[in-house]
Amino acid sequence: MDANTTTLIMTILSRAPQWIRHDLLSKDASVKQRAEETLAAMIANALATGTDESTAS
Repeated sequence: MDANTTTLIMTILSRAPQWIRHDLLSKDASVKQRAEETLAAMIANALATGTDESTAS
């Protein structure tokens, strides 16, 4: 993974809503899976389209 990809993923993780952070720690498998899928979609979208910071330059 290159530095740009790492930075992009770290940006998305830092922007993750509190409910995702909370649900990732859930013992309920369906709640945790929903949070994982949402976070994966956020990362996939950022890799495909960039973030506000990465597209601004």
